[in-house]
Amino acid sequence: MREGIVSEKSSFSVWKVLGWMCLPLPYFIYQIILRMREHKQRETLNGKVVLITGASSGLGESLAHAFYTAGFLGWMCLPLPYFIYQINPPDEEHKQRETLNGKVVLITGASSGLGESLAHAFYTAGCRVVLASRRKDELERVRSDLLECYSTNPTHPPVVMPLDLTDVNGLQEKVAEILKIYGHIDVLVNNGGISVRSDALSLDISVDIKVMLVNYFGSVALTKAILPHMIQRREGRIRSAYAASKHALQAFADSLRAEVAEHNIGVTVVSPGYINTAMSINALTGSGASYGKMDAATSAGANPDDMAMEILRCVLRDAKDVVLAPITPRIAYFLRYLCPPLYFWIMARRALKLAAESNSKSQEVQ
Repeated sequence: MREGIVSEKSSFSVWKVLGWMCLPLPYFIYQIILRMREHKQRETLNGKVVLITGASSGLGESLAHAFYTAGFLGWMCLPLPYFIYQINPPDEEHKQRETLNGKVVLITGASSGLGESLAHAFYTAGCRVVLASRRKDELERVRSDLLECYSTNPTHPPVVMPLDLTDVNGLQEKVAEILKIYGHIDVLVNNGGISVRSDALSLDISVDIKVMLVNYFGSVALTKAILPHMIQRREGRIRSAYAASKHALQAFADSLRAEVAEHNIGVTVVSPGYINTAMSINALTGSGASYGKMDAATSAGANPDDMAMEILRCVLRDAKDVVLAPITPRIAYFLRYLCPPLYFWIMARRALKLAAESNSKSQEVQ
């Protein structure tokens, strides 16, 4: 039996080494700029023609920014080691995908959107997929789609498991049903959740409670129901999606990751950007009613199938905390720690803009 999801090989990777080697890069670039300032040479560069070879990437690209802006290059390069660390060679990924064959994967929120795309991604990787959601009819549809789409490459038939994340006391029974079928669960994908379209002042407390019950307590209860079996087998993977209402879940995952590491169980938190799904349509308003429409940002979001494949790769390479979003949210992620005052100022401006747009639309309806 294979141990764990990721193949048993040394954690040594040339890509990780390169990532660490790049850590001093911001310092060296800072020294370059500092010396230019000390000798008052920056002013002499104005209008000068500078030829930089090897400027397509790495230090050459950084030097291009230095000579073009002569400003914040050191800060801009700080995330570089992180991005290099995330690189995963294609051949290594292919070998890791083979380790997923036959693994039992439980996916919550699998009836539509990202959950449905994740079902396709793990199913095509040869996994024994368990589809979980409140809507049994939609789960049956997803199951039929999987069997029809991949009939030429048959694998293990998907299992439909209706469950309600708000029924935290009944989740243990659902886990027992899955264990009765397969005997174990290798990967838990905490994808199920609900969204809200309202500001804090207008949001009824009952909606707050419902959101936390589904997005946090439901996922935590399901994780705790499965965790003892993973610890007993000393292998497993827990993956959780992150959203604004799931910040508590990320903190839980950070603590859990440290606690279960000795049992060969990995915990991955994925922070996706906007995804083109029905999330906003199914969202709740401040009163708890259905939002019922597609947001412009959601409509322009990432393809759920592409996002599902990226999440699958995160599981394969045993990623811990991953931001899967366009460049602007990625910058905000680092800005939150590098310059908190600027980050909070930007977020406050964004909140004012969204509030103004919401009020404008309300007046148009009236």
